[in-house]
Amino acid sequence: MTAQKALTIDGLETVYDALANAIDQAGQDKTELFLVKLALLNAHALGDAELFQQQLQAALLDL
Repeated sequence: MTAQKALTIDGLETVYDALANAIDQAGQDKTELFLVKLALLNAHALGDAELFQQQLQAALLDL
């Protein structure tokens, strides 16, 4: 298994800004579809279904 790289705070801010802009571009009626497609693309890029499940659970915390 390879070591996981972590984003810096600046990297996270860049990702957050890009995500917010993309959500705006998708529009309210397509936001859910966009987020599902993004999640699936990232799961594929991650290549680890168990880690993806862990991230899903972490994202559900404190909604």
